[in-house]
Amino acid sequence: MTAPRPQRPRSALVGELCAEFAGTMVLILFGCGVVAQVVAGGALTKPTGALGDHDSISWAWGLGVTFGVYVAARLSGAHINPAVTLSLAAFKGFPWSKVLPYTVAQTLGAFVGALLVRWNYTEALGHADPGHTFKTQFVFSTLPGNGALPVSEWGALRDQIIGTAILVLLIFAVTDVLNSAPKANLGPFVIGLIVVAIGMAWGADAGYAINPARDFGPRLASFITGYRSAWRDQYGDLYFWVPIVGPLIGGPVGAALYKALISRFLPAAEPEVGRTPTPE
Repeated sequence: MTAPRPQRPRSALVGELCAEFAGTMVLILFGCGVVAQVVAGGALTKPTGALGDHDSISWAWGLGVTFGVYVAARLSGAHINPAVTLSLAAFKGFPWSKVLPYTVAQTLGAFVGALLVRWNYTEALGHADPGHTFKTQFVFSTLPGNGALPVSEWGALRDQIIGTAILVLLIFAVTDVLNSAPKANLGPFVIGLIVVAIGMAWGADAGYAINPARDFGPRLASFITGYRSAWRDQYGDLYFWVPIVGPLIGGPVGAALYKALISRFLPAAEPEVGRTPTPE
């Protein structure tokens, strides 16, 4: 008998990218899924409106983040957000060579998750909005003022910068084992609560995308499945860039604030660069 051929070790980076893809897909399955249920399903059950509201949307997005982080954390650190990846590279020593691959994996995960939501809610969306207009476009992508409030493109950009700065500052705080990081593997749950709170307090001006992959992937998915206005806002202006540029500015701003106000006063550097730390 011949000895079994040793298996070639699988690339660590491939595993990390698969984790980012899966984690972001889970986020979108819950996030876009709940908006589809509330918007399309709610339109079909009026006047009762029994299928959810703004609070259920905030909670489902937050839980989507929690579950996505639990899926991906061990392999990749569960960034599931290019703004987080960029901030970790800029301020925590995460390898710059991985920023683009992580971003692509996250965006693909969001794209596939949105396609699944679009497919599953085909009938409800078609009945609620046969023309696939702005009425249901925000199931997949954000709009200034959620398509209703008088918020400009630049007002939405401001909102995305501030909202993502809050997100990243708090993520850095709750994943820093030298600070008061949650114990017993509760970090993902607390990060989910951060997203719930941002949704409830910062959701009106721009739909709290606070994540370029979360917006661009589903926006592309909606465009290729019938939403021809997907790249524009309700005013007819090109808008897709706002939830990309805003978070990519705001994330490093939040990271810089954490470093300037908190991290530099802590006694030592974090042990795991760019990953979800585990207390000893």
